[in-house]
Amino acid sequence: MFNTHSNRSFKLKSLAIRSLLLAFLLKLTVNKHQLCSNHTLPTPNHSSTFQLSMEKIPFDGNISFENLGNAAKDFGNRYHLIPSAILHPRSVSDISFIIKHVFDSGLNSDLTVAARGHGHSLEGQALAHQGIVVNMQSLKSPVTSFFTGENPYADVSAGELWINILHDSLKHGLAPKSWTDYLHLTVGGTLSNAGISGQAFRHGPQINNVYQLQVVTGRGKVVTCSEEENDDLFHAVLGGLGQFGIITRARIALEAAPSKVKWIRALYSDFTTFSDDQEHLISSENSFDYVEGFVIINRTGLLNTWRSSFNPKDSVQANRFVSDGRILFCLEVAKYFSTEDYDHIDQDVDGLLSRLNYIRSTLFVSEVSYVDFLDRVHISEIKLREKGLWEVPHPWLNLIVPRSSIHEFAREVFNNIVKDTSNGPILIYPVNKSRWIKTNRTSLVAPEEDVIYLVAFLSSDISSSTGKDGLESILTRNNRILDYMERSKLGIKQYLPHYSTTQEWKVHFGAHWEVFSKRKMMYDPLAILAPGQRIFGRAYAFGGQ
Repeated sequence: MFNTHSNRSFKLKSLAIRSLLLAFLLKLTVNKHQLCSNHTLPTPNHSSTFQLSMEKIPFDGNISFENLGNAAKDFGNRYHLIPSAILHPRSVSDISFIIKHVFDSGLNSDLTVAARGHGHSLEGQALAHQGIVVNMQSLKSPVTSFFTGENPYADVSAGELWINILHDSLKHGLAPKSWTDYLHLTVGGTLSNAGISGQAFRHGPQINNVYQLQVVTGRGKVVTCSEEENDDLFHAVLGGLGQFGIITRARIALEAAPSKVKWIRALYSDFTTFSDDQEHLISSENSFDYVEGFVIINRTGLLNTWRSSFNPKDSVQANRFVSDGRILFCLEVAKYFSTEDYDHIDQDVDGLLSRLNYIRSTLFVSEVSYVDFLDRVHISEIKLREKGLWEVPHPWLNLIVPRSSIHEFAREVFNNIVKDTSNGPILIYPVNKSRWIKTNRTSLVAPEEDVIYLVAFLSSDISSSTGKDGLESILTRNNRILDYMERSKLGIKQYLPHYSTTQEWKVHFGAHWEVFSKRKMMYDPLAILAPGQRIFGRAYAFGGQ
């Protein structure tokens, strides 16, 4: 046994080594000039030793060293980083084996591992140059199962798509409480970020509606965690950007599912009136079930485009409304209901709308199924794919703005920086954090105020676009917004954040950085996981210094 002096000496040496190792990892961050837009790094040379070592692992699935191109890009479509291999796991042990193999190689290896769901990252976050990409959609275990008693839930594979969970849960008359606007994303992907949409004001983001997780840490260890068991890891991986472990299973909170939706849009010409109404709706006990909104700039014949999906409340007045050359704000809300509510749903909706101050001639209403409403973005995706406009660069910028800054932000950004564009929607809506639970312990970084606004600039680079709607102009516009954020000190944070240096990440996390970095040292001390986030470096993870 160690004596007391030896114990103390051993602990001090261990602490010193851990500190040096963390400093070493932080120093190895990627140079942001080496990963510019549309930059393609060289195809790696696979060594026979590496390939042989991988082939010795008894996978239930398989590992591929060919046809790697699909794992070299993401939805953002601006980075092309070729991995050394793609793992197609059939079991959690497949993922554990490969991470432990890399971990046991220590600093002698430069391999990294990135979990890839549906590939919807925007800035290469799901990529691993010369590393190993784990195709999470191959992980079909566990088969989705349901508990339908009090506090119902579903146990699902983290590689499962939310749209599939919706269809499966509806067979039991249930559905998850919180959604993203696009459902063709994996569970693990959204839980690693947050999963925010128009229901978040009521139920919180998706990370607020999960009871239990199974995680493979950066040491290759498989851990079950929850509020009651391994709670630090549980909160670390929720919103943790993949830095502490790969989520492999999740227990998702469910509620009774409606069957129909009243889907409503109305316009405002004044931002203060618009935001006041949004805040009223998210703070009221009796309200809509979904509250979002968007900014409309320079749209000709706007209301006519709505008629394919919505019906005007007053067709004559709607025909007289002119949107050309104006900055307008659209409130989008939804009220869920079921067959037994048919006799009073219209009265309920009219009562909620009567308290709002929208332009009366612009009220449009649609009645759709619950599934069609939740899967509405996929319908747009199908149309864009048919036109060849889906797999294009998506230089999106997502921000979280505190309520105290939203009016100043709106004046500068909407009236000056983006006033000349009409490319892509600009989402804007508030959520009330005071109704959330758990998120103060998760890794999600948001302004400290109770009411915060999600603002998303969702422009796409259409090949036919030039000038103000081309890729370079969109990126310039995004940089102007980011520069304004930094200068104005308005307390704005990036959502789905993207930075290139450790110092930028430290500023992003602020007071939370110390906890975040300590968790990294605990769960992924060699910085093996999620290299595409570019938070903690690993030698040559992105092609060297």
